[in-house]
Amino acid sequence: MKIAESVSQIEKLIEENRDTYINLSDTIWGLAETRFEEYQSFDLLAGTLEKEGFNVERGVGGIETAFIATYGQGKPVIALLGEYDALPGLSQHAKTALPNPVVPNGNGHGCGHNLLGTAPLAAAITLKKQMEAEGVKGTIKYYGCPGEEGGSGKTFMIREGLFEDADCALTWHPGSYSGIFSFSSLANYQIAFTFKGKASHAANSPHLGRSALDAVELMNVGVNYLREHIIPEARVHYAITNTGGLSPNVVQPEAEVLYLIRGPQMSDVKSIYNRVLNIAKGAALMTETEVDVRFDKACSNYLPNTSLGSIMHKQLEIYGIPDYDQNEMKFAEEIHQQITADDIQNTIQEINKLTPNSRLKTVNSTFLEAVLPFEETTELMFGSTDVGDVSWTVPTAQFFGSCFVFGTPLHTWQLVSQGATSLAHKGMLQAAKVLAGTAWEILQDPEIVKQAKDELDSQTEGQTYDCPIPEGVTPSPL
Repeated sequence: MKIAESVSQIEKLIEENRDTYINLSDTIWGLAETRFEEYQSFDLLAGTLEKEGFNVERGVGGIETAFIATYGQGKPVIALLGEYDALPGLSQHAKTALPNPVVPNGNGHGCGHNLLGTAPLAAAITLKKQMEAEGVKGTIKYYGCPGEEGGSGKTFMIREGLFEDADCALTWHPGSYSGIFSFSSLANYQIAFTFKGKASHAANSPHLGRSALDAVELMNVGVNYLREHIIPEARVHYAITNTGGLSPNVVQPEAEVLYLIRGPQMSDVKSIYNRVLNIAKGAALMTETEVDVRFDKACSNYLPNTSLGSIMHKQLEIYGIPDYDQNEMKFAEEIHQQITADDIQNTIQEINKLTPNSRLKTVNSTFLEAVLPFEETTELMFGSTDVGDVSWTVPTAQFFGSCFVFGTPLHTWQLVSQGATSLAHKGMLQAAKVLAGTAWEILQDPEIVKQAKDELDSQTEGQTYDCPIPEGVTPSPL
């Protein structure tokens, strides 16, 4: 099949089923299930692929909400990665330009994973139909990957060997512009520190108590002093997850703080973690409490694959940027008024990391109206993704797809509001076409996989991948 014919056929197959994919995405948006509790979303995605003739393995890797759906046989084996977990505290009505939670303090899809999981599903179904029609050999695998937000589901799946037969992996992320994810991300550890002391009456006998909350506070102060003495690319965040109770008249006998430690390489993370651990021990010593350390999760830095990225970028340019009608532009303008100048500038800075040779200075429109050029870069994205662990073991490419008003920050009500609108739907369907088009080209030319594997071997020369999550640590819900 010629390129023009395959482009037309992919477009046709996805557009014929657009309502199905939109309804699926919107249903997952409404469910808004958080890490490792995405039972209904998982069942919807897995069930849809079963109905389309995929062989679905549920509960893979010992994770109840993980699955693999397979079609075809032989090489190449192409993995399409889908996510479907939401975030706590981001409940928000759709299609409104004002903050308005559906449920106070409820969950919301603040990172667009309802879209992220549906687009590769649409691509997988499209590829199956096209492969059947053309008699093309190869294997398509949709990986249902739970718990990306704070859970590193893919890292657990890598540890269990679930990607060992894949030849390459493709994925995307909804965003406010369109371009290849060509920079590295930060590796991380997430660790809980639980301090245990002794309860006592805070007025009558405070001298008999040993405050676990004091220990948490002292640890946080110590880590804040540490920040000056770690590499500038590193990040250390914390949340107090247990303050020890609601009564100030009790010396708190137990308290917990959860730390997320990031660095460019896993070796940086380990080094910083050891220093944070010493601070925790010091806080326990100062307060005469005990500290228990629980490893929650981890993920590695991302290794972008240029060989695959160049193929993916060509598909991005073929399918282009969505067009919007008058009503969509009206809503987009209303949302745009809720995006701050700082948010817009931060997005511009991110774009300039991706495209260092073509510096973007300002964006005066509601949407960025062109696909970003594809450039290799040594810049860092200061976030983290468990796609990083996949990229260390399988050649991997991913892209940002334009689904939101330019500058919309991730993990905000503004993004949740747009996530079940036609703005997001159009971007999701474009992403499905790009993923299907990229995979189709790989199926036609086995040399692409060879080049991608050679590139990964070159990137990791002298380095051995060790899964950063130790044996015995299991995925846990929030």
